[in-house]
Amino acid sequence: MLVIVPSRGRPQNIASLFTQWHATDANATLVVAVDDDDPKLHEYQALFDVAHDERYQLVVGPRLRLAGTLNTVAMSRVMRSGVLDTDIIGFMGDDHRPRTLHWDVMIDDVFRQWGHAVVYGNDLIQGPNLPTAVFMTAGMIKTLGYMVPDGFVHMYLDNTWKAWGELMSRLFYLPHVIIEHMHPIAAKVSWDDGYEDVAAFYGPDETAFQAYMNTGRMYEDGQKLRSLING
Repeated sequence: MLVIVPSRGRPQNIASLFTQWHATDANATLVVAVDDDDPKLHEYQALFDVAHDERYQLVVGPRLRLAGTLNTVAMSRVMRSGVLDTDIIGFMGDDHRPRTLHWDVMIDDVFRQWGHAVVYGNDLIQGPNLPTAVFMTAGMIKTLGYMVPDGFVHMYLDNTWKAWGELMSRLFYLPHVIIEHMHPIAAKVSWDDGYEDVAAFYGPDETAFQAYMNTGRMYEDGQKLRSLING
């Protein structure tokens, strides 16, 4: 399992993720994607130098924001030689915190039983409503050609992933697997420049989501995913 975590200006959040990876005895690979113009890039690099853990990888690239970064990193990984269609690719925000011991094994068990699927745990805010942290297969990303449809910047990605799982009839919510979302909307952390910055994309990304749902693109992607299930 590989989990992509885009991050900007919050190296302290990655340090907290390292702590939770250890506390939950996770063996998943944590890939942190940081912008090459991030003012705190050196602090991220220092974290990885000190951690010196093969489970942790740092990727530095141009600023593409959340959707663009996820697509770039995910596609670069799933198209590598030796990557199986059944390999699991996940996303967490840098403000998610896995709390459940062996959470990655519990998620992996679902894929072992069902194959291609969309799986998510309990973020203690949205619960079953949205997969704010999500897991799918490399084969799904290969088949669609992206982890996030074109036109999105930051918001409504979780709505889209949930719709994929519903179209496949393979959407699995694991209430006992806690991946807590430490978001200011639930007063768990304070608002910062990063949260304020992405708020501007609610309207445009809602429009992008509605266009994706209503212009046949979602239907086409659903057909591709169902064909993948059927071999």
